[in-house]
Amino acid sequence: MRLIVSSFLVFMMATSLLASDALLQNNYLRKGLTLNGKWNYIVDVYETGYYNYRWEPHDGSTNPGSGAFFLNEKPQNKREIIEYDFDMAPTLLVPGDWNSQKEKLFYYEGTLWYKKSFDIENFEANKRYYLHFGAVNYRADVYVNGKKLGMHKGGFTPFNFEMTHLVNAEDNFVVVRVDNKRAADEVPTLNTDWWNYGGITRDVTVYELEQTFIEDYSLQLDKENNKLLNGYIQLNGDTKANAKVTVNIPELKLNKEFTTDANGHVKFSIPTKKLNLWSCDNPKLYDVSFASGDDIISDKIGFRQISTRGSDILLNDEVVFLKGICIHEENAMRGGRTYSMEDAVTHLNWAKELGCNFVRLAHYPHNENMVRLADEMGMLVWEESPVYWTIQWENPETYKKAEQQLTEVVYRDKNRASVIIWSMANETPQSEPRLEFLSNLAKKTRSLDDTRLVSAALEVHSTVPGGNTMVIDDQFADVVDILSFNQYYGWYWGDIENIKNLKWEIDIDKPVVISEFGAGALQGYHGDSLTAWSEEFQELLYEKTLPVLNAIPQISGITPWIISDFRSPRRVLIPYQDGWNRKGLISETGNKKKAFYTLQNFYKNINK
Repeated sequence: MRLIVSSFLVFMMATSLLASDALLQNNYLRKGLTLNGKWNYIVDVYETGYYNYRWEPHDGSTNPGSGAFFLNEKPQNKREIIEYDFDMAPTLLVPGDWNSQKEKLFYYEGTLWYKKSFDIENFEANKRYYLHFGAVNYRADVYVNGKKLGMHKGGFTPFNFEMTHLVNAEDNFVVVRVDNKRAADEVPTLNTDWWNYGGITRDVTVYELEQTFIEDYSLQLDKENNKLLNGYIQLNGDTKANAKVTVNIPELKLNKEFTTDANGHVKFSIPTKKLNLWSCDNPKLYDVSFASGDDIISDKIGFRQISTRGSDILLNDEVVFLKGICIHEENAMRGGRTYSMEDAVTHLNWAKELGCNFVRLAHYPHNENMVRLADEMGMLVWEESPVYWTIQWENPETYKKAEQQLTEVVYRDKNRASVIIWSMANETPQSEPRLEFLSNLAKKTRSLDDTRLVSAALEVHSTVPGGNTMVIDDQFADVVDILSFNQYYGWYWGDIENIKNLKWEIDIDKPVVISEFGAGALQGYHGDSLTAWSEEFQELLYEKTLPVLNAIPQISGITPWIISDFRSPRRVLIPYQDGWNRKGLISETGNKKKAFYTLQNFYKNINK
């Protein structure tokens, strides 16, 4: 029994270090101190700054010694030896990945330490201070003024830590150990088809908050009653219980006051009569403010309903066809991870130029810039968990990591009208453990947010080898709201001239969205229409495939793969790939391929 208890305590202690603080809602529009800019960095291939020579973590020791990089120590006399110096080290831009900034780090996967010094102007000792990261890939150990705040895993979701007890008005420093090594039990796992960009890839911000502040809130249109707003507010602080909170929407002349319960939480419903619903053609956003004492948060929120009826997708009770495109979070022209609003503008303007009203953000949560801009542009969005290909379905710790990352993106984007689909996974092989894993993720997602649709990118196969009848033989199809699948007939298998003979046998009365199809093409390489890697071949595949997919009786949307070429270590064929997945409709130089105009013309003339 003693051994069991001791092991349990060790597990609980380890688990507590994994968790960041509850996620701050709407950090995007909160006023904060940005730590973006140049950070000093040290590459630590052997993880010398994290482990001592007995391979024990320095931050687990009561006396870590000067070899611990997070202490940021300096020699106290001319005899003392400290074998690192952040202030003499080179710099990287944050946000940004290290691979695209330094040629020597292009292929690097491992540990790299970042350090940034900062002061807090108008520091007030009676305020609370949080350090927020938009994303760090993949593991982040965060230290402030030599003390550990905590650790976070997951390369595409936000996290934050309170550091009130550690910061001062001046001479603060933050050190972040970033480790992007792939591992079999992580999410995603070892094998993916995109570049494993390492680094602090999104904004870093210090927030000054009241002693009791609004930690979280939600405000959405009721999924059945379009004249009812549902929401909640969660306070954090010593005076959170029985506190007055208000919701104010000036344009609707709506100002409501509520009282929190003993846990600082209040759930509410607000009737409204003259609501201007958000849609693709009318992306109406209301200025909304939430207040508790001196803490006031402003947001821009659109109100809409999304649902299904048989094989139709309904936006505000009207049938909508999803004219889409897939997007990776990569600036093809820069060859690195996207991080700015300008990057988001480029991607969504390309989608608009194609004639899209819908984008699939693959294969992980993208920067918040994307969904914020989609709100403004009237672009519908599919957001995806990085449960990709084959992961450890029977490992409970792997499931926890997947659920955590999915929870973090749902928390972040639950108030975004543009987001209509939460995707659980992409191209995962069937098994009972996988079905249980994904079903549990779907159940968790619906418990967090039942106002949106659940899907996953599944796979298809023919009823007989080489046959023309395609089926979706997947039990997870019974769980999802939207039946989505990837198909690459004419590229990875099958004769492109036979595409016209394909038929899909789908006996489930649900909307069907084709989540991927496409072919690789090197922009500027031309040949006849049957020459692989030519723009003409990609163009022909689009011309043959689009009308066949459009003829599926339950078809409600299409998102071809993909808006632009992106880096992938799997793609090694020279001269056509050379480290790039070439299925993009736009090259890494920003030039459009012929298939871009084929899809554009299809969306322009589609009768849906």
